[in-house]
Amino acid sequence: MKKKWLTHHHYSAEVVSELKENLAVDETVAKLLALRGISTFDEAKTFFRPSLDTLHNPFLMKGMETAINRIDKAIADNEKVLIFGDYDVDGTTAVALVYSFFKSYIKDIRYYIPDRYSEGYGISFKSIDYAKENNYSLIIALDCGIKANDKIDYANERNVDFIICDHHLPGDEIPNAIAVLDPKQIDCPYPFKELAGCGIGFKLAQAYCIKNEIDIETVYNYLDLVVTSIAADVVPITDENRVLAHFGLKQLNSHPRPGIKSLLAFGKADNKELDISTLVFTIAPRINAAGRIEHGSKAVELLISSPEEASAFSVKINDTNLHRRDLDVSITDEAIETLELDPITPFKKSVVIYNPNWHKGVVGIVASRLIEKFYKPTIVLTLSNGVVSGSARSVKDFDVYTAIENCSHLLDQFGGHKFAAGLTMKPENVKAFVDAFEHEVSRTIKEEMLVPTVEIDLELKFDDINDKLLRILKQFAPHGPHNMTPVFCSRGVLDSGFAKIVGQNHLKLEVYQPNSQLTKIEAIAFNKGDFLNFLQRKIPLDIVYKIKENEFRGQTTIQLMIEEMRVSE
Repeated sequence: MKKKWLTHHHYSAEVVSELKENLAVDETVAKLLALRGISTFDEAKTFFRPSLDTLHNPFLMKGMETAINRIDKAIADNEKVLIFGDYDVDGTTAVALVYSFFKSYIKDIRYYIPDRYSEGYGISFKSIDYAKENNYSLIIALDCGIKANDKIDYANERNVDFIICDHHLPGDEIPNAIAVLDPKQIDCPYPFKELAGCGIGFKLAQAYCIKNEIDIETVYNYLDLVVTSIAADVVPITDENRVLAHFGLKQLNSHPRPGIKSLLAFGKADNKELDISTLVFTIAPRINAAGRIEHGSKAVELLISSPEEASAFSVKINDTNLHRRDLDVSITDEAIETLELDPITPFKKSVVIYNPNWHKGVVGIVASRLIEKFYKPTIVLTLSNGVVSGSARSVKDFDVYTAIENCSHLLDQFGGHKFAAGLTMKPENVKAFVDAFEHEVSRTIKEEMLVPTVEIDLELKFDDINDKLLRILKQFAPHGPHNMTPVFCSRGVLDSGFAKIVGQNHLKLEVYQPNSQLTKIEAIAFNKGDFLNFLQRKIPLDIVYKIKENEFRGQTTIQLMIEEMRVSE
């Protein structure tokens, strides 16, 4: 697949000069900071030295005082309280946090995760009936609820109060709950809008500590859950999220909770320093698998488990994840084969594929895989309980949520955000929806959005790469949206003569730039074996890479992780 290389230049030369002088750093570091919106000494200090003291006052969030007052009333009156949350990582970590925190203060508290297949996403009528039948008079809903107007009305009729803690975009009308905590409400003055759902639950617990003069360290003990949700939900790691992620990772690396520690062993990551990538690729898929294949309550059980319980719970979750992975691979292969056999596929601007026999729990993963293959806004649909449901994923800069919203006359439900969404419809509407969505995408997408972009921070000469740069780059972590791992480009690179293919089709090589004082740098390039011939013939290549450290037999060296290669122009 052809890709365009884009090197960023949106920084001010004046800002770069001031950062160099004020921070005593070289131009490479100053430019990287400027690219991340950092322009002053104080901003750089906050970036490099995160502090829990910079967390925002939770009472700035609209509805927070009302929410805490309602919880205080529930405690004073010995009410039964139900903690409700979505079945994905963000929802289950939020439930684990809020349930674990408040069980020390609320006498009768339980948690409830909806069944993905019988109840679907978000607050369900079934959960409200359960609360009423079991005398739960207050439900705290996490990572969902901002559009559940009909469900909240139903609950109000039954004298079941709701506190909604959500981070998704609100609709035109806010649900009539006791309190709605969502920084994305138009009139909410909270200064940071990009908390994950678990982050909103954390702010609720933080506010309770402040109001009731409880040691704030009590809630900081749950930062490992918050960083897990931040990683899995792919929210920007800036501002408050950067602080929460930084200290959450410190906690995970020093004393991970038993459930997460037991999962790390299955991912062969129990002896490594954990970072956001470890959470994304090792922990999150296993937690998610519970809700996708069995039931999300299994994930909560694991996250709140004791050391004695954790091992057995993690074995079950890991087995579920292995089953999820098999389904993911087989359905992806089937979808790709179907699309490649369809002669219309190359001429369409979108991909919408429907198979009533596919497993509902993996359609989102399959949609992401199809984006990698076809790079078009993609929706994967299947049949569950007589209703067609599916997941949408988008390409860079295209708002798939708005495209779906413009086809909403054919849908029963939909929700999500710019790059990912979920939807349901009647089976008889599938064909009309496929046509309507293709029309909407074709009408609004720009041709350049259909070409994947290789995002490059800076072009470097090999002479710019040294141990000091590596030490500073490590301080740019934790990485994620709006603060991705720095990506560099170097041109006219040659191999010193030792390039070889290792593993499946990976290149292990030793590269240099002619006229560079730095002689050679070790590098690895995954799935780039096709370039071996160019390297052996001494044809100069341009490379895109990340700078990492490689430890071998007690020695640490610089290594380039090459992501893209092309013959130099």
